[in-house]
Amino acid sequence: MLLIRCSGFARLFSRGPCIAGPGDTVSKLCIARSKTYSIPPDYSGVAILEPSKLKFCEKVPKLAQPKKEPKNLKDIRGPTFDPSASRFCDGDYGIVALGGGYLHWCHFENMRLMINRFLEPKTMYARWRVSAPYKPITRKGLGKRMGGGKGAIDHYVTPVKYGQIIVELGGHFEFVEVEHVLTYVAKKLPFKARAVSRKTLEEMYQEEERMKKENQNPWTFERIIKANMLGSRKVLSPYDLKFKGKFWGKFYLPGRV
Repeated sequence: MLLIRCSGFARLFSRGPCIAGPGDTVSKLCIARSKTYSIPPDYSGVAILEPSKLKFCEKVPKLAQPKKEPKNLKDIRGPTFDPSASRFCDGDYGIVALGGGYLHWCHFENMRLMINRFLEPKTMYARWRVSAPYKPITRKGLGKRMGGGKGAIDHYVTPVKYGQIIVELGGHFEFVEVEHVLTYVAKKLPFKARAVSRKTLEEMYQEEERMKKENQNPWTFERIIKANMLGSRKVLSPYDLKFKGKFWGKFYLPGRV
């Protein structure tokens, strides 16, 4: 009888998992352990810009006499050639375009409402990195016959190229806190986009340079089209020669070196 009581007492204070028999009760001892926490970042040198929230974008630009323009698809084809448009200015986090396309006024309003709803004005701020809609898009009425000249202006858009930052955020917070919001906003855009920080943006550009340097295949797209192998220039456009085959219209081809 004494042996049975001692065995039950040992099972009661055992550290490992124990199997209880019929009529026995099991309890586990909690052992206190020390945990090391990382030092929080210092935001003493980060200023909160005013106004902290995104501004409202006008649906129609203020022009004395709006003029019609051709399509001019080179506005969305290829990468952006402005180095300041592909780098952060004031903020540390934002959304970068991974393809070309047009931003309508509804896209601006959707981004403004979702981001401003999440922002805390005392510790966060956001800035537009693209202009409000300024390019006119014409359209003819439904059921109208062909001819009669160019149609009337229907709405305005903003052209965006690959690598261009659309919106940026900054303040006293980390990327993990806003990544889910920026990712959700990026999925609502009419082209591929990604939520990035200063670090992830630099890593993305470094990965492209690494793939170019470590490529062991001597027959690259650039070498083939320069040598006009098998008469490839007959079926290629001048933009393939200019962008070295990395873009198919407004779409970026990440696997091509």
